Amino acid sequence: MDIKSGHSSPVMTDSPQISNSRLTVRQSRPPYSSSSSSAAAAAAATGVSHNNNLLLTVPRKKTGILEDVKANAWLDAMIASSPTPAIIVNKDNDATTDMTYHEWTLKYPSALTTFEKIMSVAKGKRIALFLDYDGTLSPIVEEPDAAYMSTDMRTAVQNVAKYFPTAIISGRSRDKVYEFVGLSELYYAGSHGMDIMSPKGESLYHKHLSRTVSINEQGKDVNLFQTASEFLPMIDKVLCSLVESTKDIKGVKVENNRFCISVHYRNVGEKNWTLVAQCVDDVIKTYPKLRLTHGRKVLEIRPVIDWDKGKAVTFLLESLGLNNCEDVLPIYVGDDRTDEDAFKVLRDGPNYGYGVLVSALPKVSNAFYSLRDPSEVMEFLKALVTWKRSLG
Repeated sequence: MDIKSGHSSPVMTDSPQISNSRLTVRQSRPPYSSSSSSAAAAAAATGVSHNNNLLLTVPRKKTGILEDVKANAWLDAMIASSPTPAIIVNKDNDATTDMTYHEWTLKYPSALTTFEKIMSVAKGKRIALFLDYDGTLSPIVEEPDAAYMSTDMRTAVQNVAKYFPTAIISGRSRDKVYEFVGLSELYYAGSHGMDIMSPKGESLYHKHLSRTVSINEQGKDVNLFQTASEFLPMIDKVLCSLVESTKDIKGVKVENNRFCISVHYRNVGEKNWTLVAQCVDDVIKTYPKLRLTHGRKVLEIRPVIDWDKGKAVTFLLESLGLNNCEDVLPIYVGDDRTDEDAFKVLRDGPNYGYGVLVSALPKVSNAFYSLRDPSEVMEFLKALVTWKRSLG
């Protein structure tokens, strides 16, 4: 994770890709925190109250930074988070790229070729499965609203959920992910885990977070856990401002993910990326309680609270009574930088498990294993079902 500091809002970029010659990791800048009095003042200024256990304070940069320097920092971060399409297209034809990927899999072995090894560890344990959506269950597409999963993938997810508690954890809004997946037997965590819903008939409890009860489309009660609900008025205001400020930039799409906002620039010409960055910065620089992160050709604005996909995994394990148990093996499959928080939680314990990175390009990761694309994810899910059925 790389933190760019050449602008007024905190920015975190995607994991760096690995060069053909050696593994490289960008230097990370350690997090800072401001005083509690500053946090209280900011909260008062924005009219938002916070849970002190979740509040993550980030300093505001000093004024006086030249706009072109600021823009260049944004542009560097955007390029770093956006793999070159030509590399992806040619990955099967470029011997050098294939060799690099092969060398990379020595450190991050395929979860398919090492499946028996993984299951030897899983034997006698309860598996809990966590899945990202975009790039994991569905391919990355030019139009975010068209990121549909295939019928075969939906069947694979449905089958695996019959045997293991299964959750979808996405940066998308919970409602949008549910619309894409359409399976009521799953747990859904939208907005990077800030909006969690249990399946119908299932009850979740957490000692630090309150829950609300909602009615799903079948008229059944479902539990909702929303760690950033007090930020909604602020996020709605920023959303409207971003839609207005970017409306004249061809190809840009501002997506409302309820507890976070995604500004997609996948269809924006690279010469206009700086303009996109400047528009976003102009809007959020007056909101010290919002932070900006980078995904694959997307800028994401979300609350500055101590919550991420890793926290969501821990929350779900605790709520399901599977937390810190030696007979539980959590497995998380994802492709994005935001999934690294979950990979790290499972690598470091106490909920020791396996992160599986979905990537056709070598990159540094906290995951243990890898899969190349959603088609391999589907094969992995099918293999889990076959293994479980073989146990009788």
